[in-house]
Parts: sequence; C-alpha cells; structure tokens
Amino acid sequence: MTQILAIETSCDETAAAVVVDGQVIRSNVVASQIEIHRRYGGVFPEVASRQHILTIGPVVQDAMAQAGATWNDLDAVAVTYGPGLAGSLLVGVNAAKGIALALGRPLIGVNHLEGHLYSNWLITDGEPPVPRFPALCLIASGGHTELVLVRDHLDYAVLGRTQDDAAGEVFDKVARLLGLGYPGGPVIEKAAERGDPAAFDLPRARLRGTWDFSFSGLKTAVLRIVQRYTDKVQTPADALEAQLPLLSSLPVADLAASFQRAVVDALVEKTCQAAEHYDVAEILLAGGVSANRLLRHEIALRAQRPVRIPPLWLCTDNAAMIGAAAHYHFIAGRVDSLDLDILPNLRL
Repeated sequence: MTQILAIETSCDETAAAVVVDGQVIRSNVVASQIEIHRRYGGVFPEVASRQHILTIGPVVQDAMAQAGATWNDLDAVAVTYGPGLAGSLLVGVNAAKGIALALGRPLIGVNHLEGHLYSNWLITDGEPPVPRFPALCLIASGGHTELVLVRDHLDYAVLGRTQDDAAGEVFDKVARLLGLGYPGGPVIEKAAERGDPAAFDLPRARLRGTWDFSFSGLKTAVLRIVQRYTDKVQTPADALEAQLPLLSSLPVADLAASFQRAVVDALVEKTCQAAEHYDVAEILLAGGVSANRLLRHEIALRAQRPVRIPPLWLCTDNAAMIGAAAHYHFIAGRVDSLDLDILPNLRL
C-alpha cells in the first residue's frame, strides 16, 4: 500500500489530500479563495499567494487529521510544480519540500494537467473499474484546453490545444461582458437556463486539419453583439476588461445560452472526432469546465465511445488528483530532489 500526501496551490485553491494507491481518497481538503477574488473579477496573483501562505498549514493538518494518518504513515509527499501562478506554486512547493525533508520521504513533482487527467482514476462510491487504454482525455479548465491521447500510465501525447483563450478563460471574459460576475462558468450556466441557445448564430472555429481549438473569434462575436445593444461601437475588440454599461434591453440569457452552446459544440465535435480517429477505448473529461452540465450531456449523447467524467468536486482544482498522478510516478521510481523548482509555463 502506497500512501501519499499531496499538495496543490497552482492558482487560487489551497488543497491537500491523502491518497492510497493512486485511487482511494483518505482525505481531500480544499480552501477556496473565490469570494476573495470575486471583487476583482478574476484571480489577483499577489493576493492568491498571500492567502496560500496563511492557509497551507491548517489545510495540510486538516488533511492528515481527516485521513487518520500519522506522518510516519506517509510513503511520499507530492506537489504541483506547474503550470500555474508563480507565487502560488512557490508556496506549495516549499511546503512540500519542508515536509519531505523533515520526514526523510521522497518528493514527487506533478504536472497540474496530469493531475486533472488522473482525477478519472480516483474511486468514489459506485465508480466503475479504472479507465482502459488507450484513452482520449479532454482537459478543459480556466487556463488550458487540450486533447491528450493517453497510451498508458505516464505515457501521453498532446494532440491539440487551444491557440488562444482556454475554454474556462473565455467563460470568465464573456461573463464579465454580460455583467454576470465571477467565476464565469457557473454564472453563465445558470443564466443560460433561461435562454434560447439558438437565439444567436455564433461562430465555431473548426481549425480543420488539426485537433486544436480557438475561442477568440467567439469571444469577439459576443462582444460585437453587446456593443450593438449598448451602442459602444468604439470599444476595442480585445478590451474585455472594460466594463460596458449594460442596458436592460441586452438579452443576457439568450446570449449566455448561445455562447455556452457554441463552446460545447466546439469541444464535443473535436473530441468525438479524435476518439474515432485514434480508436480509443474510452473518452475522459477533466478540468473545471468538465463540470458544465451541457458539456457532460452532449458528449455522453454524441460520443460513440464510453465516456468517463469525474464527479463535480473532482473537476475543479484539488489535491487528490495530484496524489493519484504521484502514485504512478512513485511506483515507476520517478521522484525529485529537494532542488525541485516551479515551472509556471510547464506543458504536459
């Protein structure tokens, strides 16, 4: 039995978990900063790193207590070392180094995207057996949208990625345009419940001949519609940080529903096509955007392969997924020295 303490601080969630054999969650504690960053309309990096410093100790202690584990029970300490915000990553990596040094246990650095992928291996009540290889994983989050062919444990090939905004990022930007607040995914999904997804004919970037994604054209199309209703035609197409004074005539629900449908169509179409092209055994979803109900429904409906999606609480950033990925590094003998450094722009 391998028992790993995992730490995740790549963005604005301070998280720690104890995971057994890469599948069994003994504890999974997450301290969210959403309410703190909501006033800024997005994550403020300096505030995030300071908050991690305040909460990392109590979060790790809670994770150990909830797991009923002692420090001597641990076989290794795992931590996200990239990609992410530099200041946030530093807090987690330094905490993990200190614990590993004090215990004399191996340190395992984990790619954050790899963690999202391995959220599909974590066992929750009633879960079916582990995924089969080869699998195709759509990782869709605030900073990343990637299609990954998973040939075996720790054996991946990135088939395509977004060429501009990630899916979660464009949700946040369009939510800000529509005056819906932050984070964008949940508020747009809620507004879309009252809207007509066919009300606006919004573009889907096909990028034929590749497995890549693009959402900048969709973002700009929504901005142009908002400008038309608010008579702000001089606003630059890329000035999404500017708050437009929305008029009551703006059909927010219809725009939200049409936008959400366009994003989901683009994600599902490419994923299903790639799954057939590479003849995979299963399709996996991962990342915060995979919590979207329309995405879950549409991919299950349109895919010709079995689809596996983590429960909602494992879609957003958490440390259990880092512990799951770390297990496979540990049994393969892939551990890191105490000079492990952060890589904010790390790729899978």
